Amino acid sequence: MLIACQARDDVVPAAPEVLALAQQVGKHGGAAAERRLREWSDQGSAVATRELGMLYRNDTAKRGEAMRLFEKAAREGDPESAFQLAEMYRTGNVSKEEATDKAWPWYVQAAEHRHAQAALTLASLARNGEGAPHSDAEVAKWLAAAGHVK
Repeated sequence: MLIACQARDDVVPAAPEVLALAQQVGKHGGAAAERRLREWSDQGSAVATRELGMLYRNDTAKRGEAMRLFEKAAREGDPESAFQLAEMYRTGNVSKEEATDKAWPWYVQAAEHRHAQAALTLASLARNGEGAPHSDAEVAKWLAAAGHVK
């Protein structure tokens, strides 16, 4: 909360500060801190945008907003947002095939930006022929990608 109160309105803080505030919002709630995250998101912080999505993702009434926020941050290059968006698509209220079709490109984006869990998910999907035809080469590609993440 202290960070939210001390922050300057015209400056987007570094990612660790945004994450510290988001952690506090997650533990204690706080409308002021949530507003600050929204302001930073509006100023272009992909991390703040992602953290708002994380805050909203389990609220049924805000699911659509969470997905919009994750997509915005993913399009700005945030791999965790791409992964979270893919996960939301896979757990959505659509057929398994449609969910995987929508999730696959976001998993790919996250995996191509060194997100190990996304790469492992792609390997699993490829092994089962979900989102792409079953391909041992595709499975190996994504397992290798996951293994190269440090």
